[in-house]
Amino acid sequence: MKNNKILSIMLIMVVMATATGFSQAKITVKGSDTMVILAQKWAELYMKSNPAASIQVTGGGSGVGITALINGTTDICNSSRPMKQTEIEKLKGRYNTLGVSIPCAKDGVTIFLNESNKVQELTLKQLSDIYTTKIKNWKEVGGIDAPIRLYGRENSSGTYTYFHDEVVRADYAASVQSLPGTAAVVNAVKKDVNGIGYGGAAYAVGVRYAKVKKDANSPAYVPTKESIGKGEYPITRYLYMYLRNKPTGETKKYIDWILSSEGQMVVTEVGYFPYK
Repeated sequence: MKNNKILSIMLIMVVMATATGFSQAKITVKGSDTMVILAQKWAELYMKSNPAASIQVTGGGSGVGITALINGTTDICNSSRPMKQTEIEKLKGRYNTLGVSIPCAKDGVTIFLNESNKVQELTLKQLSDIYTTKIKNWKEVGGIDAPIRLYGRENSSGTYTYFHDEVVRADYAASVQSLPGTAAVVNAVKKDVNGIGYGGAAYAVGVRYAKVKKDANSPAYVPTKESIGKGEYPITRYLYMYLRNKPTGETKKYIDWILSSEGQMVVTEVGYFPYK
């Protein structure tokens, strides 16, 4: 009888442990530093409403996340750029899949200036010339007579790659100071009256935006919900989640929630823009 009572108590404890979340569906998310604040907020809010889910979010850069996806060490890769064909081929070679791409938000890559900088707008060509040092002095773009100091991201960053491919379209100058994360870029520009940097719109606190023009004859824009939604801001990009295969189970529920109106409200609150 005593043994039966002990067995019953143990059974109840197992049931209670399961009900209270000891048996959790674990989801790992890794990649883009641009997206890490957004991804952490998504995870935090989702787990509050879904205690059976355990979501672990880390950054490191889009390239790091994509490598983790290929190596099988993350369930979801966050990336602020599309996967390269070479990366897709590696995924196919290892898993016989081309992967699944899920656009989940939009971002306007923002040009950060020190608050004392009087330059109001820059064309894409001027930005390219600045980051290749064809333009070296602020007076060449309507500013004061002072050397331009360049800040950017490290080469594992999706933002580094996107800005290189879509704006600079050439090798970055050797004088660009590469920093680990957009927050570090913003902080550097905040302290440097002659600095310029680039990064995700959500990080632009304590610095000025430079308006961006497609060319000299085009209107200039800053990234807003309206300019991003209409496709007017010239450096607009999608932010992605990548998976090896179509999501199932708790992972599918989580992604469906991210793409829902509730999940997209978080996008806006953080400082990015809805994916559609």
